Amino acid sequence: MTRMLIIGPPGSGKGTQAERISERLGVVAISTGDIFRANVKGETPLGIEARKYMDDGDFVPDTVTNKMVRDRLSEPDVEDGFLLDGYPRTTAQVDYLDAILANGEQKLDVVLQLTADDEELVARLLGRAKETGRSDDTEAVIQHRLDLYHEQTEAVVAKYAGRGILTKVDGIGGIDEVTNRVLGAIENLSSVSIVSTR
Repeated sequence: MTRMLIIGPPGSGKGTQAERISERLGVVAISTGDIFRANVKGETPLGIEARKYMDDGDFVPDTVTNKMVRDRLSEPDVEDGFLLDGYPRTTAQVDYLDAILANGEQKLDVVLQLTADDEELVARLLGRAKETGRSDDTEAVIQHRLDLYHEQTEAVVAKYAGRGILTKVDGIGGIDEVTNRVLGAIENLSSVSIVSTR
């Protein structure tokens, strides 16, 4: 059983890698961004509230995000483990997640950080915006999101590093190349078992 978090700046490829890693580890991938976007598209009350923040590149408030994650982690498909993508993003959310997991006598096994240079990330995200037409991917919003990441999320990284469960992987390169790097980094962790696809 693996309980894992993938963390990294906007545009570092977290979503793509999360899908691939979850498949190899045999656990469900939980993306807060995907859940928010589904709610925005469905114009649910959560989506309407979340959109105001997302369009400005701001983090959705903890009260909204925490409830969503708590509800998602209570579903039966996470019993065999999970891979969280996009949460926690602040130290307050780390504490909340700790409490959720402690309630079920659980804890995170590993935190994987994808690293990348800001200039590369801006170029990637502007390219993605052209392809997908995402309203939250303008240059000013992208830079704001990167600034927020450095201000707030890096404290999360430091907290997990202090617990000795942080593994860093270079997120620049082809998708397969990064996946191989990630799997190579976590293969040595006794707390994680990779499902053989052979």
